[in-house]
Amino acid sequence: MAVDGEPVLEVTAANLRFAGEFALDAVNFRMFAGEVHSLMGENGAGKSTLIRALTGDLHLDSGKIRFYGHPLEFPNPAAAQRAGISTVYQEIDVLPNLTVAENIMLGREPRRWGFIDWKQMRVAATEALSALGVDIDPASRLSSHRLATHQMVAIARAISADVKVLVLDEPTSSLDQDEVAELFRVIRELKARGVAILFVSHFLEQVYEICDRITVLRNGKLVGEYLTPQLLRIDLVQKMLGSDANRFDILNAKQSPPIERDGRTVIVRARGIARRGRLPATNVEVFEGELLGFAGLLGSGRTELARLLVGVESIDAGELTIDGVRRRLRKPRQALHIGLAYSSENRRSEGIIPELTLRENINLALQAERGWLRRISHHRQTELTASWIEALDIRPTNPEGLARHLSGGNQQKLILARLMALAPRLIALDEPTRGIDIGAKIEIQHLITDLVDAGLTVIFISAELEEVLRVAHRIVVLRDRQIVATVNPNVATIEMLLSLVAKAEDDE
Repeated sequence: MAVDGEPVLEVTAANLRFAGEFALDAVNFRMFAGEVHSLMGENGAGKSTLIRALTGDLHLDSGKIRFYGHPLEFPNPAAAQRAGISTVYQEIDVLPNLTVAENIMLGREPRRWGFIDWKQMRVAATEALSALGVDIDPASRLSSHRLATHQMVAIARAISADVKVLVLDEPTSSLDQDEVAELFRVIRELKARGVAILFVSHFLEQVYEICDRITVLRNGKLVGEYLTPQLLRIDLVQKMLGSDANRFDILNAKQSPPIERDGRTVIVRARGIARRGRLPATNVEVFEGELLGFAGLLGSGRTELARLLVGVESIDAGELTIDGVRRRLRKPRQALHIGLAYSSENRRSEGIIPELTLRENINLALQAERGWLRRISHHRQTELTASWIEALDIRPTNPEGLARHLSGGNQQKLILARLMALAPRLIALDEPTRGIDIGAKIEIQHLITDLVDAGLTVIFISAELEEVLRVAHRIVVLRDRQIVATVNPNVATIEMLLSLVAKAEDDE
């Protein structure tokens, strides 16, 4: 790892605000030639914002960016790429309808007599692919190749432009084990050539396998920069989450007693369920009347598993039984018909509709489930809305007020009201308290446990281990898309969960 001398890329005291809130707050960051550097942090930590600032997609309010020691701020991503900073995003930016060569040389096509020199384009593309050890026909259409090849083509396009800094944003999220190994071979070759590589991933195993240095962000602030071998995984998780085992003690939130599984009905039983590129074969059971916690870092597979269990996504393999009946759920509407519902972690883009009223938001899913030919009368909508506003204490109480005027906690209550209007038996709640203040967080926790006491079954997903420990009857711990343990919260501790989530080195 070449870390002597000046950094290739350095950020000092970076500040950037969105709507008056700090997305980056006095952040320092540096990368050296010939190293793989990981940027770690949960959602909202500032990772994407920092990357966009480095690559010219956003501009800092204050602070400095230096490239090879010279102050520089790129006006746009194209300028950053011309200077030698290229990014391969999780959603791979390729055009499958074009050939491999056309994708690699896109925007830089060699010309002769004013026309594209197709022969020279294929030669240049072959050279870029050969540098990665990839042997495919540059004249073949990209759509004929697997997803891993699409990623290699995107990387080949980056290095063909004389890349000095390569940003890989969640590059393994859709790859299988063999494809990850091939990608890591390419990363090591680029590292040996002196390229500085920023590797952004939530898979701890992969970070510790491929990365030399780790920078941790939390809530837009720099937590620290560490050499990978010197940072224990359990310490990394604590730094990412800001875990404090005593933080919630003063809140006096209630926890229901653990359920006894004997005699309980299994609502959902999964045997070997899988979805390619998202979740390998997994077994799990969900019992009637329990609050089942899913604990793990972002990317651990917690969301993917929940979405398969409640039919938001269909399984590719394995067996899913609902109330003892084998089901193949292909659409969320099928799942709703049998009482399974899901609340997304992204309540802005997949939850509330800000420009609709509370009444319209609450009745939206019920109307869709009934079908648009069986309209719910305005009077019935108003009655239903009023009952859920009162039951969940949504404020302001005006049913004709716009959802965008609600606080984060009340927006989450609005989503719960919409789902409860469907009278579900089981709801998967993905990060239901993220981004809301402590008081609202505890109120939501109480509300969820009250619903469980009333007979609802809940899958509760959270990155905050203290929260899962306080509310869950059982806790399923996931890491790197695998269930690694199922624990009883009455005997578990924060330290135990951290160890399971992080896989402490002495367990390896």
